[in-house]
Amino acid sequence: MGFFDLFKRKKVEEPKSEEIVTTTPVEVTEEPTAEEATTPTETPVETPTEIPAPEAEESKEAEVVEEDNEEVDIEAERKELEEGLGKTKEGFFGRLKRAIAGRTTVDADVLDDLEEVLITSDVGVETTVKIINAIEERVARDKYMNTSELHDILREEIAKLMEESHRSTEDFGIEVKEGLPYVMMVVGVNGAGKTTTIGKLAAKLTRAGRKVYIGAADTFRAAAIDQLAVWAERAGATMIRQDMGSDPASVAYDTLRSAVANGADVVLIDTAGRLHNKVGLMKELTKIRNVMSKVIPDAPHEVMLVLDGSTGQNAFEQAKQFTEATQVTSLTITKLDGTAKGGVVIGISDKFHIPVRYIGIGEGIDQLKMFDRKEFVRALFGDKK
Repeated sequence: MGFFDLFKRKKVEEPKSEEIVTTTPVEVTEEPTAEEATTPTETPVETPTEIPAPEAEESKEAEVVEEDNEEVDIEAERKELEEGLGKTKEGFFGRLKRAIAGRTTVDADVLDDLEEVLITSDVGVETTVKIINAIEERVARDKYMNTSELHDILREEIAKLMEESHRSTEDFGIEVKEGLPYVMMVVGVNGAGKTTTIGKLAAKLTRAGRKVYIGAADTFRAAAIDQLAVWAERAGATMIRQDMGSDPASVAYDTLRSAVANGADVVLIDTAGRLHNKVGLMKELTKIRNVMSKVIPDAPHEVMLVLDGSTGQNAFEQAKQFTEATQVTSLTITKLDGTAKGGVVIGISDKFHIPVRYIGIGEGIDQLKMFDRKEFVRALFGDKK
């Protein structure tokens, strides 16, 4: 399935309500027993209304109309992505245009200027060196290269450096399987867009007909729990919470137990975003992971790091800190619509060899997008002629 196949799925009506369950805080150790954990008491949650599948007798004319609408959706999505990356595109190509103005061939001076363009676009030094070396090799091999060819070569080399992010577009890229729920632990510094990303992802999944549970394990900030509750309500997800200051591992444990008992498809666990004490962060995240594995042996199935794209080089440092503290398996890069530093997506994916799963290009609930490296390059460079 392609990048935009997701938009061909039949939509269900957006859920009208959610459920927030408050559990009693308990101190969870590395070896929790059934008596140590508190089983949350839950009230019924309204089930999303499903739109019936189309009848087999539907006319071919109706099918054609539906296909036309799908094409419109695809083009609209592409346009939205291009607009979301507009500042990055404008900044990068503005610098590139000035660097090669009046030049006809790609020589050492052009490569020096290109190197500066890439670094100032927050691609990162290591990734920039790889791109420049690759272009130098092609120039040496082909003996001649004009500046008009530079765009095509850049797009090819950039696409090669970014990790593939998805095996499937089903369920917004989440590998949901029958049986136990898919568990994602979400990490990142405060202010990176972690809570917002969880809310948007939950909304995408519930619209796809999946039952989603959210664990409010960032128990050190009351505002974080309250904000997550608002997003859970908008998304139609069930949220498990405890009082501020409770043990985060206890919240995660209760969330998974409740999710398993109630047949949830996906569990999203929010975590605290403190970086001032890396040792403490590592211990906390390790404890949460170990406790969850007592309920679901291979949980968490994914650890997603959320980074603020507008911070540029600071995002590299955050990625370094969190990859050292826990095993990060995917990335989400937010706030790309308000910055010219979108090159950070290229550099971080290349340097840490971690796939970018989602990008955020706006505040709207639908402006969390599945990342596709080909579409990302297309949005920056335009259609290849």
